[in-house]
Amino acid sequence: MEMDNFTFGITMLVAGMGGTLATLGLLSLMMAGLGKLFPYKEEGKED
Repeated sequence: MEMDNFTFGITMLVAGMGGTLATLGLLSLMMAGLGKLFPYKEEGKED
């Protein structure tokens, strides 16, 4: 079965957008995890 150019283009579009969103989601989770692991502390403030 051979795909025409339109079907191939739509497939690549969906795969590219899905990969981009998955990567952004993974980076977001990584940054949230690192933010919880290493919380921000202000330098001049002592508790």
